[in-house]
Amino acid sequence: MKPRKVMIIGTGNVGASAAYALLNQQIGEELILVDINQARLEGQRKDLADAAAYMPSRVTVSSRSAADCADVDIAVITVSGGSLKPGQTRLDELDATAGIVGQIVPQMMAGGFNGIFLIATNPCDIITYQVWKLSGLPRHRVLGTGVWLDTTRLRRLLAEQLDIAPQSIDAFIVGEHGDSQFPVWSHCAVYGMPLEEFSRGKNGQTLDFAALAERTRKTGFDIYAQKGCTEYGVAGTIAEICRNLLTGSHRALTVSCVLDGEYGQRGLAIGVPAVMSQDGVAQIIELDFTPQERRQFETSAAVIEQHIRRLAVKHH
Repeated sequence: MKPRKVMIIGTGNVGASAAYALLNQQIGEELILVDINQARLEGQRKDLADAAAYMPSRVTVSSRSAADCADVDIAVITVSGGSLKPGQTRLDELDATAGIVGQIVPQMMAGGFNGIFLIATNPCDIITYQVWKLSGLPRHRVLGTGVWLDTTRLRRLLAEQLDIAPQSIDAFIVGEHGDSQFPVWSHCAVYGMPLEEFSRGKNGQTLDFAALAERTRKTGFDIYAQKGCTEYGVAGTIAEICRNLLTGSHRALTVSCVLDGEYGQRGLAIGVPAVMSQDGVAQIIELDFTPQERRQFETSAAVIEQHIRRLAVKHH
């Protein structure tokens, strides 16, 4: 069997934590690290190689340039144009990050990259669309971590309130990985029982849906304010998506996908439920939204589109 290779571009907090998560969960046989900061790159490589020595099966940790990527199965982009300042949102990271991505992706395509791009860099949906445009790859081979972390946060918060494991809860967020995301309450259930009904039966009262949506949306910013970065949650997200891609699980995750008519949208990437396969996105699931949810989705799409246009203007 040929070794499965995951390349991580950017070895800051997110990239290094993602590499560590992939290593610990034994996802893939070779981890390839890429960074323009050579000293940091070598330090991370050696540190991760030490950790790999404790693993039950063999995982190689290597470093190379981004252009040396023809044999890579999944390339994870975690580069960042710098830290957020207080009061900034993920959208404020766009210009610096887009500049870095604009250099790396053409180098990789020239180097013969023919795998799947997974974008974890913020603003995730806009950079996912940018990578798709720059790469010329079919849209099913370019996806972003999107709202899968937000979805997992929502399930965790619901699990705490309902005293049931998050795996038993079918609830998810769609839209932008940012302020305009929203939970699709009309499709949320515990083993087919609507959330409201389950919560009433259990606690004798219904959940505060608005507060849950707000807490989910704010969790990332709270972590950022408290510790100066978010790393482990997004690292877990990257590991989970990579595992589902490499094994061709056909599990549906809410990730950032380039739409071409789904949900009446094209010319953008946005978080929607999608089926994972070894070739990328096998299918985008189109949910039947309530009128209010459809409005929320359209608002979210409009935010992303506006920034994609801003980027296009800047780069021409």
